[in-house]
Amino acid sequence: MSQQEEYKTINEVKGPLVYVEKTRDIAYGDIVEIETPDGETKRGEVLETSKDVVVVQVYEETQGIGRDAHVKFLDQNVKMPVTEDLLGRILDGTGDPIDDGPEIIPEEERDIQGEAINPYSRELPEDFIQTGITTIDLMNTLVRGQKLPIFSGSGLPHNELSMQIARQADTKGEDTEFAVVFAGMGITDEESKEFIEEFRETGALERSVVFLNKADDPAPERLITPRLALTTAEYLAFEKGMEVLVVMTDMTNYCNALREVSAAREEVPGRRGYPGYMYTDLAELYERAGIIEGRQGSVTQIPILTMPNDDKTHPIPDLTGYITEGQIVVDRDLDNKGIKPPVNVLPSLSRLMDNGIGEGFTREDHGDVSDQLYALYAEGENLRDLVSIVGEDALSERDEKVLEFTRQFEQQIINQGTRTNRDIEESLSVAWDILSIVPEGELTRLDPETREKYLPDQEEDEDEE
Repeated sequence: MSQQEEYKTINEVKGPLVYVEKTRDIAYGDIVEIETPDGETKRGEVLETSKDVVVVQVYEETQGIGRDAHVKFLDQNVKMPVTEDLLGRILDGTGDPIDDGPEIIPEEERDIQGEAINPYSRELPEDFIQTGITTIDLMNTLVRGQKLPIFSGSGLPHNELSMQIARQADTKGEDTEFAVVFAGMGITDEESKEFIEEFRETGALERSVVFLNKADDPAPERLITPRLALTTAEYLAFEKGMEVLVVMTDMTNYCNALREVSAAREEVPGRRGYPGYMYTDLAELYERAGIIEGRQGSVTQIPILTMPNDDKTHPIPDLTGYITEGQIVVDRDLDNKGIKPPVNVLPSLSRLMDNGIGEGFTREDHGDVSDQLYALYAEGENLRDLVSIVGEDALSERDEKVLEFTRQFEQQIINQGTRTNRDIEESLSVAWDILSIVPEGELTRLDPETREKYLPDQEEDEDEE
């Protein structure tokens, strides 16, 4: 088929979809240009083909598209122009620059669908990535090549957390270049300005590529934004040898766009109206994280999603949990206490944490300290429930110390603030300080040699008091 061949056979326009009849052989995923009678050109892609009709998903508003519009199939897939010069640039949700910078001259153009990493060539994710946030680094460690989502709720400060990670994250003691690819999906104008201002003021923009898809942009555009971002990340990682962290927020907006397009196609809905293929669609994005054997560089992912009504069983967090390797949970109760960042470590989990901690990665006491903190904090939470029933006077001296540990854990470990960047040694030091509140005999997850080496002298502390 000639690239110049045009059609004027639009049969129907429904939401973001345009139905074109009497076409020749058209391939799935082809780029489409639609010219309206007033001369405006809108872009889209082929979503479905059959013998009788081709369904085109338009990235922009379909207003103005009628039967008299011209449809041109360009016989090529959506591609992302990639180059190392993208670092330091701010792009919109379709990959066009919005920062008034110079024209981007690409080194090559890549299909945004990417290529699945051959399972045989995948290396086990390991090597510690330091985010500077104690609840993540110490308790739910992120490792190179992992996909570790953040589960949040409406109105919670997940944007501040995502910016803190983008600003502070780095590989500990590595000489390799570290880059961040940030994809904002369905964000408001105000959030967009905050992100841009934060990236510029903190200097994080120099090592970042920022994609911003706004809430008033059409839903179909939201579906390509994370794919453009991941294609850029794969290029920087596997062609330029960089360690790339991809932060994607908000995956709930992405899934809602998926549902909107599915509804326009009149597909049979699955759970809560989302399409039955949402699991596959999310897996196509999340599985683009990893390390390839024999290649420098890596792609690590932190997808961020807001759970509707704080419901972890909602299809979006539920399916995300099946595909990814753990979760970081942002907690409403901690946020109400003014604790920042309000990360609740008890329901949080990093399944690959053990691969990237310990001697040679962080420090030899890291794993045991984390286990001990978890055990005491969980016990302290249970004691709080007990106190609400029987009162604090009914507690033993030991229980009172565990309760004090719990308070200090929240104030010193969790409540570090959004501007504090702690390295792992500092996080471990804070941990040992609050562990000294509890009688040494209660530190059952730590062997005597480790306690002797790192535990502050409790007798000296008591004498000073």
